[in-house]
Amino acid sequence: MAANGWPARRQAVWRTTLLLGGLLSLVGAAPAEEFSGQVVGVADGDTISVLRNGHATTVRLVGIDAPEKRQAYGQPAKRFASSLAFGQTVTVRVRGHDRYMRTLGEVILPDGRSLNQEMARAGLAWWFRKYSRDPVLAHLEEEAREHHLGLWADPVPEAPWTYRSRRVRFAPTP
Repeated sequence: MAANGWPARRQAVWRTTLLLGGLLSLVGAAPAEEFSGQVVGVADGDTISVLRNGHATTVRLVGIDAPEKRQAYGQPAKRFASSLAFGQTVTVRVRGHDRYMRTLGEVILPDGRSLNQEMARAGLAWWFRKYSRDPVLAHLEEEAREHHLGLWADPVPEAPWTYRSRRVRFAPTP
């Protein structure tokens, strides 16, 4: 029993909880990183290049997964993203980096719209459930499905992650 009448174990748990809570509040209080720059490239519907400090930075649109370039609806997704963002000065709200060291971010267009959301709204990207809990993207995908927009006009659209795994599995050997 500790001096205050609490068992030592309970006191240790309480201290740890307070410490973690304090650390989390500090992390939550930190401003999210963001930067602005001109879009100088569009690789596909979910990957763009934005000038940052004079260098092109690859930005992967967080929360969505667009069809691959050679996949059905891949070119329309790329054209749509280009029509909204190419040559524009956008703001990137950085959410982290992926395993390929691309910047993960939400891209805000000059008019304040989110490119990530516009891709889902147009039915040209899936809400990337595996990595996102964004209810707005979930809702936009659901609406695009209901209205058969973009790739949802296809009776059996193939998800990009399925397409990628199928291509890797059946890739020709040298």
